[in-house]
Amino acid sequence: MTVERIYGLVKRAAALPDVRAEVEVNHDDNRWWPLSITDTRMRMLAAGWSTRVSYRMVTTYARVIASANVRGFDDLLTATDAELTDLVAPIGLTRSRIDYLRSLAGLLQHWEKQSVSPASPSADCDALILDFARRVHGASFKVAQCALLNARGYHCGIIPVDSGMVSKLAPALGIVLPPGPVAHERFRHVLEAAVRARSADFRALAARHGQRVTIPEDAPPTWWVHLVLIYFKRLYLNGPSARLCSRRPLCTRIVDCAHPHV
Repeated sequence: MTVERIYGLVKRAAALPDVRAEVEVNHDDNRWWPLSITDTRMRMLAAGWSTRVSYRMVTTYARVIASANVRGFDDLLTATDAELTDLVAPIGLTRSRIDYLRSLAGLLQHWEKQSVSPASPSADCDALILDFARRVHGASFKVAQCALLNARGYHCGIIPVDSGMVSKLAPALGIVLPPGPVAHERFRHVLEAAVRARSADFRALAARHGQRVTIPEDAPPTWWVHLVLIYFKRLYLNGPSARLCSRRPLCTRIVDCAHPHV
């Protein structure tokens, strides 16, 4: 039933023009985690620094990340706190972002000593996310998921789960999650299992709606599903939208149905 509900929501959300537009803009080369950043360490840094940055600040965030990428990860580590403060000031939370950088460097050194590569598909994803969440300042599971996905590539099979997905999307699907940060990991496992169970069907949805995205033939469409869900959450659940059915998840139409709306 859970798989069917997730598939039903993705099917409906993917047909919405505003969701489709956001997915197409961000799928092949994501505005938050662009392919122009090739250093795995910088990609993990970008994932962490994107937290608590609003959508309307994506252009400002992109400038900060581009500037950081020009300097390079090693150069950032030798920078003073004052220099780093000047760099990240436009996106705020300067102390937290500096601490994230330095603790990320410490974790990467620890992994290197253990011959662990976060970008390797053979490395245990669950174990790395847990270790990342424990060791990196301000990370928790949701940031760790994003960092590992960004290190491994969009189509690695990870579906990162942010706070809004836990508090708004899961209830809309009738999914009960445990309290606390572990909810992000639990929901990630649920979503990833659903995509694996109906991988071909999810892939067909993107083609059916004519979405201009490139999904590798040998990869499950987890990245596409993630984007569909997170932009549906942003556009229809954060408000929530007046078009959203108040009887979800029992109503399979979800949006623009005949039931009374919120």
